[in-house]
Amino acid sequence: MDLLRDVLDKQLLDRNGVKMGKVDGIAAELRPDAPPRVVAIEVGAIVMARRLGRRPQHWITWLASRLGGDRHARPHRVAWSAVRNIGVDVELDVAVSDTAIFDWQDWLRDSVVSKIPGA
Repeated sequence: MDLLRDVLDKQLLDRNGVKMGKVDGIAAELRPDAPPRVVAIEVGAIVMARRLGRRPQHWITWLASRLGGDRHARPHRVAWSAVRNIGVDVELDVAVSDTAIFDWQDWLRDSVVSKIPGA
């Protein structure tokens, strides 16, 4: 399997088929005298900012930690063992409600959108 081609930037689906975003990064464990082992996939703005360089990553990490606390100061990681299937989408054996991935979206819906008349 070519991880970059087959996994990176693919749509993530939770166990109920809910879209969770896209795979923004892959975390691997370096082991002495053995090939690297994939341990998790990463999702979120911090991982995307890391692709742009250290300065954007630092800024987004600072902003996320100020607005969301320690829970959002690190990339959202899903264990590689939770990956069920890799096809057109990456299917996970995790419910999105058990993660912090939708915290911002939920806050925006409850605090802003719900206050708009007719929303």
